[in-house]
Amino acid sequence: MSLKINRRSFVKSTLLVSGAAATTGMLSGCATGEFIHGIASGDPLQDRVIIWTRVTPQGMGKVPVEWEVATDLGCHNVVQRGIYVTDEFRDYTVKVDVKGLTPGTRYYYRFRTTMDVSPTGITRTLPQGAVDQFKFAVFSCSNYPAGYFNVYRHAVERDDIDAVLHIGDYFYEYGMGGYATEDAEEMGRVPAPENELLTLQDYRARYAQYHTDPDLQALHAKLPFITVWDDHEIANDAWKAGAENHNDGEGDYFLRKANAIKAYFEWLPIRERHGEDNDDIYRSFEIGDLVSLYMLETRLLARDKQLDYADYMTPTGGFDSDRFLADLSNPARALLGEEQKAWLQNGMATSGATWQVLGQQILMGRMNLPIPLITFQIGFAEYIQLTQLAQTNPDQLTPEQWAILQAPSVPYNLDAWDGYPVERETVLETARLLNKNLVVLAGDTHNAWASNLKTLSGDLVGVEFATPGVTSPGLETYLEGQDPDLVAAGAVAFIDDLKWANTQYRGYMTVTFTPEEAVSQWILVDTVKDKDFRVLDVYGKSLKVLPGPTNRQILDV
Repeated sequence: MSLKINRRSFVKSTLLVSGAAATTGMLSGCATGEFIHGIASGDPLQDRVIIWTRVTPQGMGKVPVEWEVATDLGCHNVVQRGIYVTDEFRDYTVKVDVKGLTPGTRYYYRFRTTMDVSPTGITRTLPQGAVDQFKFAVFSCSNYPAGYFNVYRHAVERDDIDAVLHIGDYFYEYGMGGYATEDAEEMGRVPAPENELLTLQDYRARYAQYHTDPDLQALHAKLPFITVWDDHEIANDAWKAGAENHNDGEGDYFLRKANAIKAYFEWLPIRERHGEDNDDIYRSFEIGDLVSLYMLETRLLARDKQLDYADYMTPTGGFDSDRFLADLSNPARALLGEEQKAWLQNGMATSGATWQVLGQQILMGRMNLPIPLITFQIGFAEYIQLTQLAQTNPDQLTPEQWAILQAPSVPYNLDAWDGYPVERETVLETARLLNKNLVVLAGDTHNAWASNLKTLSGDLVGVEFATPGVTSPGLETYLEGQDPDLVAAGAVAFIDDLKWANTQYRGYMTVTFTPEEAVSQWILVDTVKDKDFRVLDVYGKSLKVLPGPTNRQILDV
């Protein structure tokens, strides 16, 4: 909704913006614009929060934008105001770090040019001191051409969420005809631009399209976001010096990465890090004495290239397991890197919060599956039947069937922490040695998972709650023809630390922290191909973990 602003409510004020001071008098005689990409807030702290918008300019040149923050919806009790001057060099985005706010307080904010008034947004500062409860909504893998953002709309209709965590794949880089675009034209969601993203203008245009989605706009306007990128904000399976989806003829990868990072910081309500050098995106948030939240960077800073099983196949069709295990367990193999690891360890060591929470992209839990399942040699239902037959009537098994059952289990996804086990063990051992209550939040796979986290010696140190994708298709598309319920049940049966999974529906999760427990609730929807949807209560799930060294494992609610 747009609210009329009383011109008198904007008194002359100053704000350091773009390296210069601006006053309300600058609005006249300058370029102007309107707000068609919504508003947003993010990176809340106890005394400050980022507010964001984007002006669609009418003409060229600098555009001054008035902003104000108030404690009431009508913006009568204004506590901060100023002017931000934006231009083409930051794609006419506006980002203000509003300081001097009160902890644990709801605020309202809006923007104005000479021709338009933005909607009024709601944001919150983080609480300090003793905190009884804090609830996150956690999202990942929001692919515009793959479907409607129904789960964003569902979250908007709730009034019990304190903040949003988007833990990666806020958008996708593919062009029309690429991944998950087969229904895009029918739904009116053809990606813009229609080519794969390479240039700065490409990335900016894709963000602009996403920010016209009404459900995403509504969620941004209602709640502060804390975000971190995964790979698709740059290119699929990105690492520090390349990406699976950066190919010959697509130019310099480091220029592409720089373009992606610049657009990310222009278009999302995230606090600037070091001017133009914003790739060290990891940062922390303190929610009173309840939660220390560490947002990790697992893609661009330090990640070594992902291992590929195909590189270990021998000329005779065998698998060089010795060389594979040696490379996998190489102590020098990095995911976080030394600087980020030291920052995380120091943060956990000095934190007095009940819960130590990692907001990050990829699965940390061990996800080893029998090789015949990973290579599609056999389906989950058939494999389950063979295991049952081996227990009840083993004489009926053929030599080929015995070979399938005796095949070893290996990580199914080397892009996850399974591909970087030494650094995973460092994180888990840190939690154990410091006697911390560890909760890891993950996305990336488009499916829902819940796992116990154990050290190599078998010590339970925490849990992992993984959110499904907002729209990106899950395992059901890769295992077409297999019963998704059996796939999920089989995964839980074959993976020791996995306690629950859903591999067929899109959704999100909420994670509610109190001093007594941390509860994750998965909300799954029946479709993202139609704007009319329903929540699948029968497939939803709630699980919890309790604090304390003897309680760090997943329990039913």
